[in-house]
Amino acid sequence: MTRTALVTGANRGIGLEFVRQLLARGDRVIAACRQPGKATALNALGGEHPGRLHVLPLDVASEKSRSELVRELPLVLGEDECIDLLLNNAGVLHSGERFGQLRQELLEDSLRTNALGPLLLAQVIAPFLRDGPRGTENTAEAIKSLPDTRLVDRLRSALGTTHFPVIANLSSQLGSIAGVHRFGTPGYAISKAAQNMATAQLAQALAARGIVALALHPGWVQTDMGGERAPDAPVDVVAGMLLVIDAATPAHAGGFFDWRGEPLPW
Repeated sequence: MTRTALVTGANRGIGLEFVRQLLARGDRVIAACRQPGKATALNALGGEHPGRLHVLPLDVASEKSRSELVRELPLVLGEDECIDLLLNNAGVLHSGERFGQLRQELLEDSLRTNALGPLLLAQVIAPFLRDGPRGTENTAEAIKSLPDTRLVDRLRSALGTTHFPVIANLSSQLGSIAGVHRFGTPGYAISKAAQNMATAQLAQALAARGIVALALHPGWVQTDMGGERAPDAPVDVVAGMLLVIDAATPAHAGGFFDWRGEPLPW
């Protein structure tokens, strides 16, 4: 079944790879980024998949930009189409942070972009999200009884062809309070911890509609942000996260998982 996804930060890195793989499997994609006119690789995908990719401007940290995106959505979606997947991928990492030299404006920018923006975008997008399938309560209860919460390898047979609408917030293990062992990238870490709480709050807010909100850690990936020394390729990480997303049910709402589906500590 063809589904519709909205991907933020879609012009490069993990976001661009999400767009590639979603289009390759036949989905429709609304790709959002701050400067669509400069998104050469993203716009090229539109030519390869005519009619299935729409590129829209979005600065996730800007209330005005979020509102303008919402005004455009009815024109893109039409009367009957809904969004099945919101991928909050856009984010910022300010390098060079040192204790004793932290700057308030950079910390606030990290919070606006990495935590507040995705939460507020999900809020304004919520009316456009598809509701979850009816009659799936027993499936969710059965999955809760499994011996662990590994998604990718153990849940697909239990799910069958049922797919729930998902909000996937791309987080980081650096946002895990339990995982703090050194001082480093405080703006990024603090904002991702806040984003994890926002994900848990979203899961509760949307539970009655059968919409699943997840926090996903993509790992250290070979992107502009991750650098060339990173061990994981975007194509592998995105493929893994899509498996996790496709396998997700209300039993996993509010969870924090890596790209292979393993649960992470808060």
